[in-house]
Amino acid sequence: MSKSPRLATQGSSHQDVLSQMRELRAEDAHWREGRTWSLVYNAGEDIRRLLAEAYTEFMSENGLSPLAFPSLRRFEAEVLAIGAELFHGDTAAGTMTSGGTESILMAVKTARDFARAERGITEPEMVLPASVHPAFQKAAHYFGVKAVNVPLAPDFRADVEAMRAAVGPRTVLVVGSAPAYPHGVMDPVSELAAMAQEKGVLFHVDACLGGFLLPFARRLGHELPDFDFAVPGVTSLSADLHKYGYAAKGASLILYRTPELRRHQFFTYSDWCGGIYASPSMAGTRPGGAIAAAWAILKYLGEEGYLKLSRTVLDTARALREGISATPGLKLLGQPQLSVFSFSSDTLDVYALGDAMEARGWKLDRQMMPPALHLMVTPVHATVVEPFLADLRACAASLASGEPAPDGSAAMYGMLGAMPDRKEADGFILQFMDAMYSE
Repeated sequence: MSKSPRLATQGSSHQDVLSQMRELRAEDAHWREGRTWSLVYNAGEDIRRLLAEAYTEFMSENGLSPLAFPSLRRFEAEVLAIGAELFHGDTAAGTMTSGGTESILMAVKTARDFARAERGITEPEMVLPASVHPAFQKAAHYFGVKAVNVPLAPDFRADVEAMRAAVGPRTVLVVGSAPAYPHGVMDPVSELAAMAQEKGVLFHVDACLGGFLLPFARRLGHELPDFDFAVPGVTSLSADLHKYGYAAKGASLILYRTPELRRHQFFTYSDWCGGIYASPSMAGTRPGGAIAAAWAILKYLGEEGYLKLSRTVLDTARALREGISATPGLKLLGQPQLSVFSFSSDTLDVYALGDAMEARGWKLDRQMMPPALHLMVTPVHATVVEPFLADLRACAASLASGEPAPDGSAAMYGMLGAMPDRKEADGFILQFMDAMYSE
């Protein structure tokens, strides 16, 4: 990417601006064709058009002021009510946020402030299984909450007894995932919540990924454990609308068991000469388009639409898991039941396999500890199961025969995974980011 030019003296035409933008996206991930296995939750062109229109209709409105825009207030209230019903939260209250990270940040901030007010804790800690989203580490960094990281059980799920041992007098929050992103397995939410309740500690379920898939998977007959407010001891839950809710980015929910707990999320300031300031979440300005589009997709799809999309996703994921498991040299990690999973190998360099697949146009995420490749399945992937598996078998066989993989990121991931000093690894990533955002 070249350095940004200075602001031109004269502007470009409408068409020229759009033409340049379309040219610049030529090397972007090809998510429309189902070649990308992360980042974009593509449910079809009809949904994309609806979201674009709904978002554009309200793109100038600002959700910071529900008094100025009562339409946005109603949209958000109805979205929250639908979420509360899906997650068995009879008394639940929450807000919309810009995404899973902000929802998680709010859950941690709320737990910190609740513990400060109700328990007098000034040096808070939270207990996290190793597979939770890094947004919890970000929250720890931002809000001065010590992250107590607990290794996983052999099945890649949170280890209940190890987490119990990690809870101490300063613990303000325990966390579980439904499911955890790296391996797609469900943490033992009922056991973790019971342990947290016994200890008198808040318990958060990170359902950012699975929140708008799990309820429909269960209605389709999939045997899945309880994960939401139906479980005693669950005090908060996050669920992303822009993942399997298929809303426009960025839209997520953070819900609390009671409105009293939600009060600790809000920020108010009454001593400003500019007037009273009240903000429900991290953001000041809240894009009206994201709120409106989330409401629109829930109304458009309804239960029948979500069941149809969920069936497609779950059937596709099962076919992919079976095909990967049948490929010589490859193995799934854990026992994933939903739409995300990872696979590894005892005989092949999976990072080299990722590079070989990328050379064929497939973009898979790389994981570490252990080295693995990761897939996130959406409805569009139903059309590419066989081509993907055929290429995977061919690439695995080629590597097994000793043929070298194309150049790619294998060396970098191998080096990062092997660094014993994780601060050194973080320093390398910081240097990489600095270079990327300096070009």
